[in-house]
Amino acid sequence: MNFWEYLGNRHQQLLVDAYQHASVVFQCMVVATALGVLIGVVTYRSEWAGGLAQTTTATFLTIPSLAMIGLLIPVVGLGVEPTVIALTLYALLPVVRNSIVGLRGVDPALVDAADGIGMSRPGRLARVELPLAWPPILIGIRVATQMLMGIAAIAAYASGPGLGNEIFRGLASLGSANALNQVLAGTLGIVVLALLFDAAYVLIGRLTIPRGIRA
Repeated sequence: MNFWEYLGNRHQQLLVDAYQHASVVFQCMVVATALGVLIGVVTYRSEWAGGLAQTTTATFLTIPSLAMIGLLIPVVGLGVEPTVIALTLYALLPVVRNSIVGLRGVDPALVDAADGIGMSRPGRLARVELPLAWPPILIGIRVATQMLMGIAAIAAYASGPGLGNEIFRGLASLGSANALNQVLAGTLGIVVLALLFDAAYVLIGRLTIPRGIRA
């Protein structure tokens, strides 16, 4: 059968795989964003601490994704757990780095003005520094999400969820009638999801970043 016939016959399973793929990436990004911004807030004032945070999170990216998931299997088993841990670790660097860059880029005069009107440090951070640092933080989140979309396909190696299962099934049966269709369906599905997520981030940016800051 051709590719379109394959999609018609397998659309229900492909939609389930696509939902699982999007869900695991979204959930990992929520965790990675919370952790990454927190690390940035704690370390951005110190060159040493900021450098250590970025070096540590960068180290995770030097580990091949297949090796990372393989190393996690004996510890947490197969399925969702190694997928979530690996994806969250991979997503940290862009969020941490951009959080530190964004917070360090806030105009010191604005920070002094906030101090001058009696703002506490938590209040200043929440109402002045983080809102002004949000544009670079959002860029880091976008970069991390696009990266995880591809890495999440490797989760099929550990019986993880997502469109990677379609790709792995196709690769395992190369030469059969639908092998290429399976690989193509999984790959195109990931590309479409990545584009949809990125469009959502663009919309979030327009809704949350004042026009003056965007300019």
